[in-house]
Amino acid sequence: MMISKVKNAMSNLVGGMMPHGHHHHNHHSGGQTCGTDSLPPRFPYGRPDFLDLTPELLQYSTEHASRPVLTLKRGSRLPWQTGYAEVINAGKSMLNEDQASCEKVFVKKPSGKHRNSTLLDQNGSYSHCLSLGLTTPDGTGIPLHFWGIFDGHAGSGAAIMASKLLHHLIRDRLGEICHLLENPSSAPPICLAKNGSPYQAEAKKGGAQEPEDPDAVSDASVRFYMEKVVSLESLVMGVIETAFKQMDDLIEKEKSSYAISGGCCALAAIHLMGKLYVANAGDSRAIIIRNNEVIPMTNEFTPESERQRLQYLGFLRPELLGNEFTHIEFPRRIQHSELGKKMLYRDHSMTGWAYKTIVEDDLKFPLIYGEGKKARVMATIGVTRGLGDHDLKVYNSNIYIKPFLSCVPEVKVYNLDEHKHGPDDVLVMGTDGLWDVTTDKEVADAITAYLSCCDPSDPMRYTLAAQDLLMRSRGVLKERGWRLPNDRLGSGDDITVFVIPLAGHESET
Repeated sequence: MMISKVKNAMSNLVGGMMPHGHHHHNHHSGGQTCGTDSLPPRFPYGRPDFLDLTPELLQYSTEHASRPVLTLKRGSRLPWQTGYAEVINAGKSMLNEDQASCEKVFVKKPSGKHRNSTLLDQNGSYSHCLSLGLTTPDGTGIPLHFWGIFDGHAGSGAAIMASKLLHHLIRDRLGEICHLLENPSSAPPICLAKNGSPYQAEAKKGGAQEPEDPDAVSDASVRFYMEKVVSLESLVMGVIETAFKQMDDLIEKEKSSYAISGGCCALAAIHLMGKLYVANAGDSRAIIIRNNEVIPMTNEFTPESERQRLQYLGFLRPELLGNEFTHIEFPRRIQHSELGKKMLYRDHSMTGWAYKTIVEDDLKFPLIYGEGKKARVMATIGVTRGLGDHDLKVYNSNIYIKPFLSCVPEVKVYNLDEHKHGPDDVLVMGTDGLWDVTTDKEVADAITAYLSCCDPSDPMRYTLAAQDLLMRSRGVLKERGWRLPNDRLGSGDDITVFVIPLAGHESET
């Protein structure tokens, strides 16, 4: 029955229609989508372009009963011989709400007419021009490699849009500091002139002198320590952080003209000038496996890991809680009969627990409730960073959840040039469907074991390793659902995996 439903939906979908807003809500959220059904989708549903799927294969990819594994075709190449595999969920949403992108672009100074990235098409859409690559011509400049995985929830619209556009936004933002990237030995100037080129203090000479500040420090050696030296690396990190914010703003802006359903966790790896910048907003994960050792490159952002940030916001702005929630955490729900008793609690300022006397206000539902994978913000969403979700509300209420969600990623940097990498040293990026049932150590052991048996010259070895990893987490279909070899439940979520060889950049230069 379910398969025939999917096939009907897919035949509509392949014909260009997208059933936006008609999704089961997965474990991340249970909010409502607004009446956007009359608006056209921002991008039609599909799988990543690099898979090059026929309409028949696209339809086949949505079979929840068999959950076919999709990988790169033999003969198709991604930069660095990157490996890729994906599989749809076991039925919690009609379509695969994960998306991925892998691109090589070039950073260059913006030409005059594109300087402020306000290029618009006939529809007034900057993102349309971005997706066509119109904001800067490609082919020359500083090469940038980008890998992104986007785990959608409550629809795939935000994930698809981010997968098409985020790398263009990062490239364009970096283009604005291209003159600094071209001179990596000198620290970025503290202030830029109006036209974006480095601001020189000497330029003031001979002009109208500002009156001297009588309290100013005149000794140059003392003054030197009052200026913070900012590294180029931290400037690139800031560019990536602001590009994520810009992506989130763009989704919100374009929701007035297009149907862009749901939200998504976003994990991106950017290679620029010998360094890998790994940016994570959500609960996807990336690890480096080098000499059999695991180097975590992300932290997950969940209601538990971000409890204090969320509680502090609820404490500062109680109106966001809509008179329904309390920012204070208790070990369980409080009964009315317990008013006046002392109970364990913790608030935004605490790591440990203490006792407090229960008052009427404490009977409200806690802002953060549940633990582990079941923890939720406002009983609705299980991730606290990501893109989109601008319409997400608490069920049956007018309380928006977006103020508690952050679109800003945590960025970690790995210097490729400081280490020698063999063919089995890789960066593994995966959505939570992979990590829910597999530990970092298990992933590292599986990858190392698989690659050690693979011909080092086989260009498919990293895709085969990604496929092996994914099948270990999906398991096989038995009478009692998808099971792992140890008979534990396999992952029923969408799973997406990149396996990126760290020696890949050497082979391309």
